[in-house]
Amino acid sequence: MNRIDAAAALAPRYDLVVIGAGPAGQSAAITAAALGITTLVVDENLAPGGQIHRGITTTPVTDRAVLGEDYWRGLPIAERFLASGADYAPAAKLFSLLPSGDEPGRHAEIELGVSIAGQARPVFAGQVIVATGAMERPFPIPGWTLPGVLTAGAAQIALKAHGLVPEGRVVLAGTGPLLLLVAAQLRAAGATIAAVLDTTPSANRAGAARHLLDFLRSPYLAKGLALLARARGGPRRIAGVTAMRAEGEDRLRAVTFTAGGGEQRIEADVLLLHQGVVPNTTISNAIGCDHHWDPLQFCWVPKRDSWLASSIEDVAIAGDGGGIAGADCAAESGTLAAIGAAHRLGRIDQATRDAMAAPVRAALEKLGRGRAFLDALYRPAEGFRIPAGNDTIICRCEEITAGQVRDAVAGGATGPNQLKAFLRCGMGPCQGRLCNLTVTEIVAAERGISPEQAGTYRLRPPFKPVTVAEIASLPQTNAAVKAVVRY
Repeated sequence: MNRIDAAAALAPRYDLVVIGAGPAGQSAAITAAALGITTLVVDENLAPGGQIHRGITTTPVTDRAVLGEDYWRGLPIAERFLASGADYAPAAKLFSLLPSGDEPGRHAEIELGVSIAGQARPVFAGQVIVATGAMERPFPIPGWTLPGVLTAGAAQIALKAHGLVPEGRVVLAGTGPLLLLVAAQLRAAGATIAAVLDTTPSANRAGAARHLLDFLRSPYLAKGLALLARARGGPRRIAGVTAMRAEGEDRLRAVTFTAGGGEQRIEADVLLLHQGVVPNTTISNAIGCDHHWDPLQFCWVPKRDSWLASSIEDVAIAGDGGGIAGADCAAESGTLAAIGAAHRLGRIDQATRDAMAAPVRAALEKLGRGRAFLDALYRPAEGFRIPAGNDTIICRCEEITAGQVRDAVAGGATGPNQLKAFLRCGMGPCQGRLCNLTVTEIVAAERGISPEQAGTYRLRPPFKPVTVAEIASLPQTNAAVKAVVRY
């Protein structure tokens, strides 16, 4: 592995550029480098691992029991990646990606804008694999913008990367296996967990039962039993939570919730919210990939072929960014995407491609069993996806409420993009990452149409904020000079 800490050290061209160094991105790089493909991995984190294995090579948490063996399974992947021979640019920002043939007369390959330590450079690639993983689903409840309220994933990041544990009384709320995992990890690290509020609708069990046989034959069963055993004897768990709000003036002071038909209140210093993860589609949306609405996972998912290639030529999407399937599936999908890219680059023939892919596809089929059970069981309740109260903020950046969105739709806004003009909704620093799903579902509900028909925000580069200084640091081409200099 060649570590790149300065933009000037980037090669002008690579056969393959991989975006993200989680299980999918690392596996793609390992496979590609082994085939002699010049590979660059661009990663915004300081070390490989992605979210699930964040800080795996640098974490200050040395007691393996705290984070659990599933976390430490990421170490062999990271070690193979660091020994792969691929170029690795950590703490790097990808701010643009122009597909090949985007403009007449342009370079025939994909052009990427990469910034490292405030210096930007263009990089060309024959193939790109987007492996940006997942992000937590928005959880808009009254009071969720108070200091002291954050996502369970944020607390997990602080623990993995820095060994930090929230102080005071901690309440976790939401649905999904990650909620129990984070509660167990924080408890093992010394946090005071006051309660776990489970918002999983009891009606989900009937839908999940149809997939029970596959779940019992899947690797998820052993993982689930291990997680339940680890959670045994832990904090108080309250099931059937149907409503919730965070209370406080200057910061969080308490969590009020409804369960069993009655309202209860717990004093708290920290509230960790989580109701599953969804694909991070920022890049795939911004470059124009086709997407569809997944009615089971309630999210947008990019369309891909059997080799994980997107609708944009020479761009593949691997891992949870193409559909939530978990870390093990993500690693296998990264390998599959790299095999497909190698064939498109002309490095392997079709017979070799298919032979290499056969065991990977078999592993994906086995690992994918039981996923439908989890998706059905942990479908988040409508009341926690679409706020019933009009005063609940849904766009945190611009402080836009659900009621304002409903009023704008009634006033003629036909979709999320029109809401930008009406309200600036989705135009803040996060560029709609935290509100796009909520806005899509509110628009669909108000207009009586499907989320697919309602659509989502249309994103554009830069994917991440860039400064004028970073843009100015780009090498000047002859065409650019002639455009501004009088001869």
